[in-house]
Amino acid sequence: LLIDEIKEIKEINSERPLEYLNLINSAINNSLILLENLLSWAKSQTGQINFKPEKIDLNSVIYRIIELAKSIAELKNISLNYDPSGEIEVNTDQNMLKTVLRNLISNAIKFTKPGGNINVSAISKQNQIEITVSDDGVGIKKETINKLFKIDTNYTTTGTASEEGSGLGLALCKEFVEKLGGNIWVESEEGKGSDFKFTLPLNLS
Repeated sequence: LLIDEIKEIKEINSERPLEYLNLINSAINNSLILLENLLSWAKSQTGQINFKPEKIDLNSVIYRIIELAKSIAELKNISLNYDPSGEIEVNTDQNMLKTVLRNLISNAIKFTKPGGNINVSAISKQNQIEITVSDDGVGIKKETINKLFKIDTNYTTTGTASEEGSGLGLALCKEFVEKLGGNIWVESEEGKGSDFKFTLPLNLS
């Protein structure tokens, strides 16, 4: 990733190289997410995914994923925020959780217009955590929502800056969230943004 190089160029106020490096960094990040999805899906289908639950600090994981995604969000002048409600410790597979978060945040950036906002939240509810990635983007048609998490529909659309997608990310999110003992769904209205939500049990049985 070129985040360090971008920071150095910012310091010398060189706008043209910064623009190019941002574009390259965005392309690299999107390509890495696609490659990770393809590899994860292949391993999942062949039983090669190692499920390793461990106690993790949820806030730290979310902050880390947001930090990695901020360079892409900044390219579209999108505000990306996380406001934790308190310390949250959860027993789950960290790698699967990171894959889910990366895909949901990447999708939110893809379908949010320049100057928009994305907010991530995590709330404890009884014996589970509900995590939401909320955007004020283009929203989703009702007839489309049921297609989003199905790999066999191969549904994909271009983003607000003509970003391409594989149609695999959300299907992988659904599979991983269910492996983690949770559920995933979306609440959305066309033209008014989307809330992608998923739950995780605090303790795996």
